[in-house]
Amino acid sequence: MKLWKTILAAAVLALAGSQAFAARTDLVIGITLEPPHLDPTAGAAAAIDEVLYANVFEGLTRIGPNGEVLPDLAESWAISDDGKVYTFKLHTGVKFHDGSDFDAGDVKFSLDRARADNSVNAQKALFASIDTVEVVDPTTVKVTLKNPQGSFLYNLGWGDAVIVAPESADTNKEKPIGTGPFKFQSWAKGSSITLVKSDTYWGAPVFLDKAEFRIVPDAAAAVPALLSGDIQAFPFFDPDSVAQVKDDPRFKVVIGSTEGETILAINNKKPPFDKLEVRQAIAFALDRKAIIDGASAGLGVPIGSHMSPASKAYVDLTGLYPHNVDKAKELLKQAGFENGIKATLKLPPPSYARLGGEIIASQLRDVGIDLEIIPVEWAQWLDQVFTKKDYDLTIVSHTEPNDIDIYSRKDYYFNYDNPAFDKIIAELNLTSDDAKRNTLLGEAQKILADDAVVGFLYELPKVGVWDAKLQGLWENAPIQANDLTKVKWAD
Repeated sequence: MKLWKTILAAAVLALAGSQAFAARTDLVIGITLEPPHLDPTAGAAAAIDEVLYANVFEGLTRIGPNGEVLPDLAESWAISDDGKVYTFKLHTGVKFHDGSDFDAGDVKFSLDRARADNSVNAQKALFASIDTVEVVDPTTVKVTLKNPQGSFLYNLGWGDAVIVAPESADTNKEKPIGTGPFKFQSWAKGSSITLVKSDTYWGAPVFLDKAEFRIVPDAAAAVPALLSGDIQAFPFFDPDSVAQVKDDPRFKVVIGSTEGETILAINNKKPPFDKLEVRQAIAFALDRKAIIDGASAGLGVPIGSHMSPASKAYVDLTGLYPHNVDKAKELLKQAGFENGIKATLKLPPPSYARLGGEIIASQLRDVGIDLEIIPVEWAQWLDQVFTKKDYDLTIVSHTEPNDIDIYSRKDYYFNYDNPAFDKIIAELNLTSDDAKRNTLLGEAQKILADDAVVGFLYELPKVGVWDAKLQGLWENAPIQANDLTKVKWAD
């Protein structure tokens, strides 16, 4: 009897010990902006992908933590000798979160939907080169392009190219249904979005059982939330708040790179900004160092055109428009505005925009451009600025990867039109050789800088702060995402 009691006691202690030291399986992540909806295929807001990319929705390919193209729902592919036909072999046994089967028909539906005349996809241009999408069999899809496109596999890794089912596509904005390792549980508007582990996931199981994305628009509230333990991670943390936590051993502070070109966007067809001299005056008026110091705690990397300094194709054009107040005034006089200009500056909620806007307004005032600052909410910015082009100037970070081609889009909110630039982008789309592509990208950057299309400011730093015991969050942000597929707590 004593032996039995001893064995039982040992078993109880062992069980208690294993429970006590078991790693956590829940996580609360802080995000600054609430998504306008939850469908990555129907909106431009980065906040959508920050919650759903790789977690709930998947594409044929995906972008990895170092910007590489990786297989996703497509386990492999073959490319024809002429570079126009891509044959994708799909994973088997994949199910959507509502229990329906994934197959080649869903791929055809998603790609045809994205490129349709009535498509609401914010990156519809990504699919413009597709000629036909054919279902060969349930696990094989053949995509024929109108012409070779060197970036096609990369484009399929964007959040805008995720695969959705025809049965649930129309309701994904409120109840997203994908094939990813996490499924949507709830959305408390204005508060949080909760994902839970999918028990039917086809791929490697994730470590977390539950992930809550807590919406914290006020940067001042982020630090108390971390210190109290209410939130364990801010993958995109306010740079100005880093000093308050960087010496606390409970946290990791990780500073990486992004694809976020932070710009003073200019409406190129709206007078007086349709004049090159006016846009060049703005470029000379900008003191990038002061803007970076004030809006990103000195962590941003200066840029002179629309390309990340982390890219092999990057050309440093920051010296084209050095800060020169006298030169700016001279250009305004040449353009006929020696008495100055009055304009508006619409600022979305992120601190880089609101803080940067105050600094830029002061700098432009010094050369004779008087700006009325108009704070707008994110939904207003998307409607007024991005969609209706109802603005003079605005500040925003374009966090989409390798997106220099946006300046060739005729309906894009910059209202920029340069046939020489368009020709380079067209050639780029036909080119797969990396060296040639980098040359073309260099030429494209030079044209944008010469035309002073926008005020190029800096590359948005990725400042992450999270619990020191947390592993697997991305250091860099090659795509707008908080990929949780490898995130876990240390044992």
